[in-house]
Amino acid sequence: MLRQFLPVSTLLLGSAFLLFAGGINGLILPLRGQYEGFSALSLGLLGTGWAIGYVSGCIFTARLVGRVGHIRAFGAMAAIAAISILLSALLVTPIAWIILRALCGFCFAGAAMIVESWLSEQTEPSSRGKVFGVYTMVNLGATTAGQMLLTVGDPNGFTFFAIAAIFYCLALVPTAVSSSATPAPLVSVNLDLKALWRNSPVAVIAVLFVGVSNSAFGTLAAVYAERVGLVLATIALFTSIPILAGALAQIPVGWLSDKTDRRHVLIGLAVLALAADAAFLVFAPDSRALNLVLAGVLGGSIFAMYPVIVAHANDHAAPGTSIQISGGLLLLYGIGGIVGPLIAGWAMAGFADRALFVITAGSHVVIIFYTMFRIMKREAVPAEDKIDFRPVPGGRISTPQTAAFAKADSVAGNA
Repeated sequence: MLRQFLPVSTLLLGSAFLLFAGGINGLILPLRGQYEGFSALSLGLLGTGWAIGYVSGCIFTARLVGRVGHIRAFGAMAAIAAISILLSALLVTPIAWIILRALCGFCFAGAAMIVESWLSEQTEPSSRGKVFGVYTMVNLGATTAGQMLLTVGDPNGFTFFAIAAIFYCLALVPTAVSSSATPAPLVSVNLDLKALWRNSPVAVIAVLFVGVSNSAFGTLAAVYAERVGLVLATIALFTSIPILAGALAQIPVGWLSDKTDRRHVLIGLAVLALAADAAFLVFAPDSRALNLVLAGVLGGSIFAMYPVIVAHANDHAAPGTSIQISGGLLLLYGIGGIVGPLIAGWAMAGFADRALFVITAGSHVVIIFYTMFRIMKREAVPAEDKIDFRPVPGGRISTPQTAAFAKADSVAGNA
C-alpha cells in the first residue's frame, strides 16, 4: 500500500496546499465583503467571476501548457493565484474583487489540471482507483480545513489573505522539485452542445441547473448564514458540512444508481433538495442546529447529483467518447455556475436573504419535471450496459483532466 502512494505523495501534498488555499479564498471574500458592506449582488458576482475564470482555465490551459510546458505553466498559475488573493486585501472594491476572483478561478483550474495530469502519469494502472479516491478525499479535506481555519482568527484583517497566498505558493514546490518526466499533454475539451444533447438531453438540462443551484449556494451560503445571525464558527460549518455530506452521500447514491434507473435516483435527490429548500423558506430557521441540519441535507443531495448525471450521460456515450462527454458536461456545469450566483445575488439584494433558496428550489423543480418527462420518452439503460458509478469531486473542483484520471481508473479497474 505504501509503495503505491510514495511516488505521488508530494503531488497529493501539493494538491492539498492548493485546495487549502482555495478553501480560505472562497470563504474569506464573502465574509470580508459583508463586513465592508458589499451588496448581495456584488458578492454573487464573485461566484460568477470565479465560474467564468474556471471554465476559461479548463478550455485554455491545455494550449498554454503546450506552449510553455507543465512546470512553467503551473508556476505561473500558482504565483498569479497568490498575487490575486493579496491584491484582494489591498483593493477592497467589488469590481476589483470580481476581476481578481475570475483570475484566480482561471489559475486554480489550470493548476488542478496539471497536478491531475502528473498524478495520472505517475500512478500504476493497478492502483489508480485507490489513488483517485485518496486524491478526492485529500481535496475535500483540505478545502474543509481551509474554511475551518477562519474560525481561529479575525477574517477582517490581512492575516488570512496572507496565509492563503503562502499556501498557493507552497503548492508550487512538488512540481518544482519533481524529477519525473513531463506528463502527457493535457486533455482539451470543446463544448459540443449538439453532441451532448443527442447523447442525453436529461444530462444537459440537469447539469446546467445543478450548476445554477450548486454555485448559487456555494457562493452565497456564507452570506445567508451571516445575515441570519450565525457566529463565525457556525458559518464555517454551514459551508463545510454540505460539501462533506455530498461526498459521503456518493457511496449509497452510487450503489443505488448502479442498481436502478439513474434518472429515478436523480429525481429522488432533487426532491430531497427541494424539501430542504422549502424548509429554509417556510421555517426561516435562526437556530444553529436547524440551519446545520438543513445545510447537511441540502448538501448531501445537491453535491451528489453531479456524478449521477455524469454516469448517466456516459451510459449512453459511444465507445471512446466518455472523456469528451464528461468534459463537455463540466463546461455546461460551469455555464450554470456563471448564471446561478448572479441571479441569486440579485434576488437576495432585491428581496430577502432567503431568496437564495427560491433560486435553488426553482432549479430543482426544473430537474424533477424535465427528468420525469424524459423517463416517459426514453427507456432506461439495461443494467448490463451501464458503466460503473465513479465518485467524482463536485463540478466546482473538477476539470477535464479529472475526467481523464477517472477514466484511466475505470479502464484499469476493468482490465
